[in-house]
Amino acid sequence: MNNSQQNEQEKSVLRWGGLAGIIGGVLFILAMVVAEGLIPPAPESTTDLIARFPDIQLLRFAENTSYLLGLVCGIPLCLALFWALKNDRLAPALFGSALAIVGLVSMIISATPHVAHHRVAKMLNMAEAAAGTHETLGLIFESVWGVFDAPLYVGFLVGMIGFMILGAAILGSDKFGKIFGWLTVLIGSAGTVAAVLQMVDPASFIGGISFLAYVVFLFLLGSGTLRVSKSI
Repeated sequence: MNNSQQNEQEKSVLRWGGLAGIIGGVLFILAMVVAEGLIPPAPESTTDLIARFPDIQLLRFAENTSYLLGLVCGIPLCLALFWALKNDRLAPALFGSALAIVGLVSMIISATPHVAHHRVAKMLNMAEAAAGTHETLGLIFESVWGVFDAPLYVGFLVGMIGFMILGAAILGSDKFGKIFGWLTVLIGSAGTVAAVLQMVDPASFIGGISFLAYVVFLFLLGSGTLRVSKSI
């Protein structure tokens, strides 16, 4: 393979990774719009929450699927970032991208709680379900959130650490610029702190900072990788 062909292959890797990051950011925002704008507020009663699940099941499917695909799009972005940075800062590029991908995979595992909730709602709505069973199913429904939240919080923490290390790699490279590097380090640091606090107090909503950090990373690093692909 001559130099021209190799450059074209490298451009292709970065272009695909950059586009994947931007598409992932759009999908994340779509998931947020569905969750906050289309799904009604949750009722106080867990039984009522389960009972209304069939009415919002398609919305939950749209929300979680958009979120899942957004996370998947982050993986090509991380691989493209490694490819772009490996010749300048191999160690932080390798370890940062690896940790970021592990974080994304952990969040992917937690992305479809509606699948488990569907089964619980189906049992609740069975005609033969006794009244005493409703309370038990309500506890199961709530417990599902806890089971799915566990890998989510791990993904928040590990992924943010990975992006923070990638920021250090970007700072050591001339391809992206210092602004991209410092923004990645600072946002990754804020997301890491938020993830730790979320693990200390799982009932807190501070983990939303880590979620928003992922959205910013997808757009910021996706556009940066796409710009680098055009400069090769």
